[in-house]
Amino acid sequence: SDGKLALLWYPGVDDEPLEKGRRQMECVIHTHGLTKSYGAVKALKSLDLRVHRNSIFGFLGPNGAGKTTAIKLLLGLIRPTSGTGEIFGLDIGRESVAIRDRIGYLPQEPRYYDHMTARQTLRYAARFSFKGPKAEIEKRISETLKLVGLADKADRPVKGFSGGERQRLGIGQAQVHYPDLLILDEPAASLDPIGRRDVLAVMERLRRHTTIFYCTHILDDVQRVSDTVAILNQGQLVAQGPVEELLAGGEGIAYRVTMKGDVESAYQRISRQQWVRSIQSRPRNGATIWTVGVTDDGAAQSLLLRLLLADERLVVTGVGRREHELEDIFVSLVEGVQDDNR
Repeated sequence: SDGKLALLWYPGVDDEPLEKGRRQMECVIHTHGLTKSYGAVKALKSLDLRVHRNSIFGFLGPNGAGKTTAIKLLLGLIRPTSGTGEIFGLDIGRESVAIRDRIGYLPQEPRYYDHMTARQTLRYAARFSFKGPKAEIEKRISETLKLVGLADKADRPVKGFSGGERQRLGIGQAQVHYPDLLILDEPAASLDPIGRRDVLAVMERLRRHTTIFYCTHILDDVQRVSDTVAILNQGQLVAQGPVEELLAGGEGIAYRVTMKGDVESAYQRISRQQWVRSIQSRPRNGATIWTVGVTDDGAAQSLLLRLLLADERLVVTGVGRREHELEDIFVSLVEGVQDDNR
């Protein structure tokens, strides 16, 4: 029955054969050439996405980029003009009802009956997706309230909740049937720093139980919690990949060194190392700054500073792995697309 199947997905329950089979299916979302046009306007242009199981996938883009259109297509609320998409190996057009049974969705601005408590709200939502015994429904509700950090406010009316508490309740409402995929639309967009922190903490806790696909324009949040990022602009996918690769700026791993003194001798010593790919040098305020490209991050961590300090004629004032800010990469990619379309 539906109730028995749902019990396989309780947090803390040992893996069952059915669950193990599902976990082996690594790619949860897969789209190929997914396109949506409204007349002459292409809202989404040939979108190719791969979202892997138990990942936190950040879907980024400025307002009007096509993120909401993509979500509607994934949920089967609109049909693509061309291209295909699968979720759990099911076609988003032909099998959208079966897909939605396994998805939890949080809209950007969730609405509640404010006179109801958090427990009543989840109980109401659970009845749409879970037909198990009443005791199991109540157990599930209690588990979810704890998971989203609202156990101590379970029996308070929603009208007294802060913005962050309302968003966490929304995630709980989407999660109460323990879906295989959570789709969250701007889950922390209008929150203060504490509310955003709490929502991100909930997302990280949920990673063990589900896959999270979320839209946002808050780049700092993406850098903190996401495994993989896709950047959309003007309906077009401009970048996709692990956060670490994007933060490397597409140039591989590199270290930044600031120093004074016998730079030429240090250059000869460092450039001979097999794990050094390149050294770029520039002067700045009486010092020299190197960007050292490396092929072996472990060797660089253990040897770079040691080799530099081997020469007493060299003073090293700073050394560390170079990291770009995601905001810089985002702006560069988005502005690049705009320039190309002019």
